[in-house]
Amino acid sequence: MVEVLDLKFKELISAEEIQARVDDISNQLNTKYEGKNPIFLGILNGSFLFIADIFKKLYIPCEVSFLKVNSYQNTSSTGKMKELIGLNQSIEGRHIVILEDIVDTGRTLDFILKTLEIHKPASISVATLLHKPEATLIPISLDYVGFEIQNQFVVGYGLDYNGFGRNSSSILIKVDD
Repeated sequence: MVEVLDLKFKELISAEEIQARVDDISNQLNTKYEGKNPIFLGILNGSFLFIADIFKKLYIPCEVSFLKVNSYQNTSSTGKMKELIGLNQSIEGRHIVILEDIVDTGRTLDFILKTLEIHKPASISVATLLHKPEATLIPISLDYVGFEIQNQFVVGYGLDYNGFGRNSSSILIKVDD
């Protein structure tokens, strides 16, 4: 049992399982984007470890940049999107790969996709470490999914609870008292 602020968590996905999926996804990305010079767009803050681990395993010519959108407060999504911060380069005609930590309602990713499509990229793919199908309100096409999980609150491997808990190398799930 791990405590993060006032909540208790237990391990859901081990660090070893995460790294095995990162390897699988990286291999698929290397194959699909060979010769295409994609731009990987990491969605901050939660995906920073996923981005780093994926990027270390890419051997294709590519770039990385970071975007920030926030829709969470405490343990639930507010559903309100803020301005997309960080798109400082032209993506017109480029292959884009979004690296996301978790897709639950789909609102954040839908906002990002609609914003990016305005800039006319050649293609947009989405790789997410976690997906909560039961929580999905807006259908989103996910090209690479590390793990499908139940609709419960998780922290670790970059994901947080009010800024804390990101430093666990595994994914932890909230335990009800």
